[in-house]
Amino acid sequence: MLISPIFRFRLISFLEGVSYIILLFIAMPIKYLGDNPIPVKLIGMGHGVLFVLFMILLFESMSKHKWGLVFSIKLFICSLLPFGTFYMDKKLKTYNN
Repeated sequence: MLISPIFRFRLISFLEGVSYIILLFIAMPIKYLGDNPIPVKLIGMGHGVLFVLFMILLFESMSKHKWGLVFSIKLFICSLLPFGTFYMDKKLKTYNN
């Protein structure tokens, strides 16, 4: 199952989405309300790595499954929105390989 580009992309999309939610709704309030920038630095770095992996796997899946540019851009835009990757996952469940 890990061999499938769709599975890898969905897994990293989920992790990237969770890290984004944690960054926005937990780490950022701790930074600005609690005056502690450490959680943003740590979670932000992890989120950055996951976002780079997201982009690499987006291009891999795009070329393997011959996704159109419009669909791929929609997936990218979903990654920029809070909870967008979870919405995107519903669309990707239709791909079995």
